[in-house]
Amino acid sequence: MSKKLTSRAEDYSKWYNELVVKADLAENSAVRGCMVIKPYGYAIWEKMQAQLDKMFKETGHQNAYFPLFVPKSLFEAEEKNAEGFAKECAIVTHYRLQNDPDRPGKLRVDPEAKLEEELIVRPTSEAIIWNTFRGWVQSYRDLPLLINQWANVVRWEMRTRLFLRTAEFLWQEGHTAHETKAEALTEAALMNNVYATFAEEFMAIPVVQGLKTESERFAGADETYCIEALMQDGKALQAGTSHFLGQNFAKAFDVKFANKEGKQDYVWATSWGVSTRLMGALIMTHSDDLGLVLPPSLAPNQVVIVPIYKTDEDLNAITEVANTIMSDLRGKHVTVKFDNRTTHRPGAKFAQHELQGVPLRVAIGARDLANGTVEIARRDTLTKEVVPLSDLTTIIEGLLKEIQDGLFKKALDFRDSHITEVDSFEEFKNILENKTGFISAHWDGTAETEDKIKEITKATIRCIPLEMNKEAGVCVYSGKPSEGRVLFAKAY
Repeated sequence: MSKKLTSRAEDYSKWYNELVVKADLAENSAVRGCMVIKPYGYAIWEKMQAQLDKMFKETGHQNAYFPLFVPKSLFEAEEKNAEGFAKECAIVTHYRLQNDPDRPGKLRVDPEAKLEEELIVRPTSEAIIWNTFRGWVQSYRDLPLLINQWANVVRWEMRTRLFLRTAEFLWQEGHTAHETKAEALTEAALMNNVYATFAEEFMAIPVVQGLKTESERFAGADETYCIEALMQDGKALQAGTSHFLGQNFAKAFDVKFANKEGKQDYVWATSWGVSTRLMGALIMTHSDDLGLVLPPSLAPNQVVIVPIYKTDEDLNAITEVANTIMSDLRGKHVTVKFDNRTTHRPGAKFAQHELQGVPLRVAIGARDLANGTVEIARRDTLTKEVVPLSDLTTIIEGLLKEIQDGLFKKALDFRDSHITEVDSFEEFKNILENKTGFISAHWDGTAETEDKIKEITKATIRCIPLEMNKEAGVCVYSGKPSEGRVLFAKAY
């Protein structure tokens, strides 16, 4: 099969789907709407997971694990949460199969094996976790309770796309309990900031931090913080959310504690999460028509060494030098691979590593050994240079930082050039259709206006920026008074 991708300009959606498959990141599975994450794609997710896990632990959180199944009665306990996820739930009703007497060799549900209570396959874990927390919290001395879980969840999506929206996906979900409202609000803001730091410093993706409108909040939350990113096609992508849950779940599950005065009070709660959707964000933010472009911080292989040889003697000599290079680079915590496959020609190897977004490619031939040089190719700029072998480790360290910083700056320049202030609805619609990106516009604060704009344009309020310009104005649609501008966009 040809490795050539559909161009982004021709069909952005098709380009994305082809890239995910051809770069060996993931593929559709036998289960409708579910995906198989392949080793190369999973290696990227592992690097994301490792860095986020480190950041969570540095902020005092501990990992735990809770059941996949949630009894229906527990799921129903917090009404807003249950209603918000009801249409996406997968439900277990029976616990056994039996041979089908009418179809030899086939199985059917055993009608006598019906569960006394149906089980929900978790779309999110608040219900099972808060039911557990009730036994963990008795006193203010047990607080704060800072728990994170790495897990899979199921949301029965009808329209799916690899990484961006699948019926089952991987994620982490933090769940915390606090003594005071102020502490919980601080926690929700802190974790949103952790997500923003990770997105910008490791994924090289600039994000806007903000609050969701009431209609866009997490079901059961009093406030939802978010980070919003802008993809190359001008659509927004919600990259992470952090929720202040108030005392809603504490009251639903009777999670009380004895405060310092000895009185019983309900705890204050947060939950927060990011998922394998971040993989989609990473792909769409940086990649080009030749394939993936990965920031060095998250690339499974930051450097790949490709030998160019004619004889076994040449290969042996190159291998000896490559082993020294790998040892030096690994000593500097650079991930490096020596591609010494004999089943592929150098050109095919170059094409594969380009498609898979390896930041730096080092080519070494017999002539290079004689000259004491190697050729380095950059994936981000597609430029090549010949450098002294003796300086290679230092040069690579510098280039990896340059690539990481350059990818962020390129994405930031694109994002900033695609935030457009508008003051009329005609201008709003024109920008949305022709320029795309974030639209900064006044909104009167009503759900009616928010819904009407979405109905007419398909654009939603992505967030109320935390650094919102508080200038007074009039709503771009209704003409009613507005306290400040919010960000609209079409979104994934």
